[in-house]
Amino acid sequence: MKERTTDLVTLFERSLRDLPEEKLEEIGIVVQVGDGICRVHGLSNAVYHELIEFEGGNRGIVMQLDEDTVSIFLLHSTIQVNEREIAKRTGGVFKTPVSMGLLGRVVNAMGKPIDGHGDIAVDEYLPIEADIPGIIERSPVNRPLETGIMVVDALVPIGRGQRELIIGNRNTGKTSLAVDTILHQRGKNMLCIYVAIGQRQANIARMVRLLQENGALEYTVIISAEAGEAVLNQYLVPYIGCTVGEYFRGRGHDALVVYDDLSNHAIAFREMSLLLRRAPGREAYPGDVFYLHARLLERAGKLVSGSSLTALPIVQIQSDDITAYIPTNLISITDGQIFLDTQLFNQGIRPAVNTELSVSRVGGAAQTKAVKRMTRALRLELAQYHELLDFAQFGTELDEVARKRLARGKRAVEILKQPQYATYTFVDQALILFLLKYDFLDPIKMAHVHSFVTQFVSYIKSVYQDDIYRIIEKTEDISDGISARLTEVASEFSKLFVAPEQ
Repeated sequence: MKERTTDLVTLFERSLRDLPEEKLEEIGIVVQVGDGICRVHGLSNAVYHELIEFEGGNRGIVMQLDEDTVSIFLLHSTIQVNEREIAKRTGGVFKTPVSMGLLGRVVNAMGKPIDGHGDIAVDEYLPIEADIPGIIERSPVNRPLETGIMVVDALVPIGRGQRELIIGNRNTGKTSLAVDTILHQRGKNMLCIYVAIGQRQANIARMVRLLQENGALEYTVIISAEAGEAVLNQYLVPYIGCTVGEYFRGRGHDALVVYDDLSNHAIAFREMSLLLRRAPGREAYPGDVFYLHARLLERAGKLVSGSSLTALPIVQIQSDDITAYIPTNLISITDGQIFLDTQLFNQGIRPAVNTELSVSRVGGAAQTKAVKRMTRALRLELAQYHELLDFAQFGTELDEVARKRLARGKRAVEILKQPQYATYTFVDQALILFLLKYDFLDPIKMAHVHSFVTQFVSYIKSVYQDDIYRIIEKTEDISDGISARLTEVASEFSKLFVAPEQ
């Protein structure tokens, strides 16, 4: 009897070995379900981030490997998963559909269109996690990404392939700055991806309408995970946006990704970690939240082929505290930050960029020579102005030099103010900054400064378009000859300028 049993076992093992591998499937049984997460027993060979299919039609991603079970977050909140349901491994990871047909469309985390304009033709499916390009594959950042916002392009310039953090309190214009940058990319061979993480549906609809009205939707993809969606979708959506950007970059285009915002992304990951019973660390975030954002933002960069992927992550802070956990993480990962100050915003300075706390570690190398020539001393002048302004508040009498610096600083702040959705080309910026550098704004009253500079740019465009404007645009520089010519034209315009009536 014993020999017969052994023979049967041996025969059974041999028959299993003879079966083709593709017919063998590793399956497990759901033992617990709740809060968009389930635990499955039996998938002993499952790997982290593997895609799992359930017999009821739902799918999920393995987010934790325990001794006896694996924890899986479900992708679809509308498809129910029950205990004792069969789950099986797919041997692959979650992939997102990509194609050039995504341009002009609004999709969710599953790659499904949510704008009501029909299906999107798919070229291929790509994994949302990808290897980061190595140093040999990368090229130095040496081309500017014009935002059209003068305070940014002049003082905190961004290069194509850079990662620049936009940081500030709630309602200080972070999204507006990113939107203006997208609007300014029209006709510049730059494809844009706007990733909305945990935003309200009304905000997404407003964004779509705004881009459509300004002709920017045709080169933009909006990928949204709304606040009411599953926490896994909010976790996945930045990686999906980055994958789409890499697809565009791989086809020879320059791409720009805006992550709005990574505070919500970190909160979603914290919620997932707490559901997985992981130990909370600083500010209740798990220890690997730094790696979460590092592996996302390191994928940006300029390649040897010439195409680039630029990242503009947004992070929200409270009470202007940039020393919180997530902001300090992102500051250390990125190549600089644009800090939007609540105090400046409340004073009516828009965009409310704090030039002392804002920095770009790369963009200066990519800045056009025309703008660079005109801004060499501007940051120092603004710093001296703010210092003198604080000093003057005490009622101290200032000498003549200090009064001149104060007046010049006021004019510098005035020309850096810019209304939303009104962007300047680098030539416009260079011409405006020329007026400041060579003291043509000193005799102009503060109330008329903005009118003077805008009318001067229009005057150059209409009267000296071929002589001056086109030459600066072509050479991206203001030579000594052009500078002398501009001095003559500025003197001429100063006599013609008529101040608008108040």
